[in-house]
Amino acid sequence: MKRRPLIAGNWKMNKTPRETEEFIERLLPLTGAFSGCDILLIPSHTSLDRAGRLLASSRVSLGAQDMHFEGSGAYTGATSAGMLTACGCQFVLVGHSERRHLFLDSDETVNWKLHASLADGLRPILCVGETLDQRRAGRMESILANQLDCGLKDVDEAALTHVVIAYEPVWAIGTGETATPKQAQEAVAFLRTWIETRFSKRVSEAMRILYGGSVKPENARSLQAQPDIDGALIGGAALDPDSFAQIITEAMSSQGDSDSC
Repeated sequence: MKRRPLIAGNWKMNKTPRETEEFIERLLPLTGAFSGCDILLIPSHTSLDRAGRLLASSRVSLGAQDMHFEGSGAYTGATSAGMLTACGCQFVLVGHSERRHLFLDSDETVNWKLHASLADGLRPILCVGETLDQRRAGRMESILANQLDCGLKDVDEAALTHVVIAYEPVWAIGTGETATPKQAQEAVAFLRTWIETRFSKRVSEAMRILYGGSVKPENARSLQAQPDIDGALIGGAALDPDSFAQIITEAMSSQGDSDSC
């Protein structure tokens, strides 16, 4: 089954609303040729409303970096799924490594957020990945299996078709280190096999699994050429529209489809 690639730019805590507007104005003219993939921007919360208005008539989707699992209430500083969809969001990250390690999101919290996003019509991107110590200890597969098991708890097969998974080795995020294409493929293939075992081959073959971890124009093509990798979750290299567009071009060129880029 040929899955449609998804190239997502996660800006983290960068860009004001005005800078977001400038980025989108520069990016949109570059996206017309990218018919073979889906493109996603994930700005900070303060830029979501402006980005949503600017992207409304484009083929670029909007996502949020995090959300609260409750719909409303006395949760100072939190943002609900309904608030995100009102800004035009179609996707939301859940369980990003920085949320897990810096803000102490538990596996249970990640699962609550995933269910809440699905209930409000958002497509969650469930992020999973191991630390360097865990990889060196030979625990990569057990860590990934546990994060999937907890993150997808009580998710049925129908709902799972709306979920995207992002493999982000923690040791390769913001460090300049990148998993080799072979390492990335092995991890993503394990995730796909886990989905097939727990759910079905049909769901596994349809599931989009992204790679995230210091993706750059220089390595996008070789990573995207791997059979189980269906796109990228990009950090720092997505902050510049030219760099982001170049990554899309390189990633899509690996597909051998001249109409895609």
